[in-house]
Amino acid sequence: MKWNLQNLYKSLDEWNEDFKKTEAWVSEISKYEGKLGNFESFKAYYELQKKISITLNKLFQYANLKSHLNMKNVENAARVQKVAHLLNEYNKATSFESPEILSLGKDKVFSFLERDEDLKAYRFPLEKLFHQSRHILDRKSEALLTNYQKLASQGYELHNALSVADKTAKEVTLKSGEKVTVTSGNYRTLLSELKDKDDRETVFKAVFNHYENHKHTYAQIYNTVLQADVAAMKARNYDSTLEAFLFKNKIDPIVYHNLVETAKESTHLIKRYYKLRKDALNLDEHRTFDRFMPLAESTSKFSYEEGQKLFYEAIDHLNEDFKNKAKDALKEGYVDVYEQDGKQTGAYSSSALDQHPFILMNYDDTLSDVFTLAHEAGHSMHSLFAMEHQPIPTQNYTIFVAEIASTFNEHLLLDYFIGNNKGTREDNIQLLQQSIDDILGTFYRQTLFAAYELKAHELAEKGEPITNETLSNIMVDLYKDFYDIDIRQEPGKENVWAYIPHFFMAPYYVYQYATSFAASLKLYDMVKENPDKIDDHINLLKSGGSDFPMNQVKEAGVDLTKKDAFLGVVKRLETLIDELELALKE
Repeated sequence: MKWNLQNLYKSLDEWNEDFKKTEAWVSEISKYEGKLGNFESFKAYYELQKKISITLNKLFQYANLKSHLNMKNVENAARVQKVAHLLNEYNKATSFESPEILSLGKDKVFSFLERDEDLKAYRFPLEKLFHQSRHILDRKSEALLTNYQKLASQGYELHNALSVADKTAKEVTLKSGEKVTVTSGNYRTLLSELKDKDDRETVFKAVFNHYENHKHTYAQIYNTVLQADVAAMKARNYDSTLEAFLFKNKIDPIVYHNLVETAKESTHLIKRYYKLRKDALNLDEHRTFDRFMPLAESTSKFSYEEGQKLFYEAIDHLNEDFKNKAKDALKEGYVDVYEQDGKQTGAYSSSALDQHPFILMNYDDTLSDVFTLAHEAGHSMHSLFAMEHQPIPTQNYTIFVAEIASTFNEHLLLDYFIGNNKGTREDNIQLLQQSIDDILGTFYRQTLFAAYELKAHELAEKGEPITNETLSNIMVDLYKDFYDIDIRQEPGKENVWAYIPHFFMAPYYVYQYATSFAASLKLYDMVKENPDKIDDHINLLKSGGSDFPMNQVKEAGVDLTKKDAFLGVVKRLETLIDELELALKE
């Protein structure tokens, strides 16, 4: 039930030894500046770069995972900073690479690749480089931007410190007199179990009061993120921050806009579902903290072992390659299962080059956690497939395709639950609610956040003031549009933008949850109709980062430049709401 980090390093001494070795390599790599036009130097440079990349990834993987087990441990946090500093030094030392490669010209560079089998692995990364050529600056400018890179990323570090390290659990008293401790890891479970509206609001406030009390600080932190993004956009001659984040991977902005438009055009389904919930739960009004309440009473709990078993049963009809990768992803020593004091909240799968991925969970025996397990297993399976079939330069896949693997697993699990349920009326209602909530959370909620990010960045691009009022007003309007809920009536909720770590950690990231959900649903429908089509999905996972993501997804059978790719989600949601409505009438 715990990570075995000795799978990475047997001891800190071994980690320190690798760190010193990598420091020496980083010091050495800059000597290749001005020499990449010579084939032998070109080859030697990429051989050294490969060694550094592998070891730096491993060093960071170990330091970061160890830190996330106890965010309050200062030594662990310092180790992460130490690697981050070395990574920054490496980026500075290699900042000459892109301008120099571009100056050589594509013909000469690709002629070098043809002369050496190992160098051929760099074909696509170099193809991407030439694609970005008009946004890559001269050597001096690139070095200058690299010097500011660490400073530009401080928004996430500050957010993490304020939201995790400096945040404490709150003890609250319910109307019955019972005292409960509210944490970021358990508050959703509490909201799903508490029957009294005032108690739910008390728990809700225990979480969001933190963001209300620090809203000005959070606004300033987010402003640093926005200003860094705008500065990078201007420095690299992009027309917008959206283009700056999408261009590298050749993602057409129409994908982003189609997503937001399709979601906004179908919000009547969300409102219909919330009215259905309000009536079924006998609520005067449906608040955001009511969304976790089950529509049917269920005492179902799933131990971690039971969750694994359910996931394996859901994929049992697929081929052996897929099933074996799922079991490999969740094998002993690579999943840290339960919440503990100081542990990073949430869940993720973390990968490093040529290393088995690790999964962080805060497992709470709920049905939702079973789906989270399947989700993160999808990410780890993706990494394992890519590691097995791709060389080092193309092992790392883009975020854009990453969420396809994870949500594909969720579709499998959801349909297994619904299709094989032989329980009571309450069990059927629970399963239908779970599937609807999954669509609302992954597709609509993330699209709302995507619309928020775009609006916030557009204000920053125009030089408009960024304050907590400005940021909160965007959220107030979007929640009204999507849910027909006025979040100003929920103390602290209008600061939900401060609660979302991805805004601070990875701008323009969250839209990919929704696009990936749509793509994975379309792929899943193909596999559902013909199980042999699982090979198309597996081939997507095997492709790692060997092509532009739009090409990879299209090769698998999905064209995200067409609105049709998103309409399948709308249709599925409507069908599930119809089924839920019937089930509630039984």
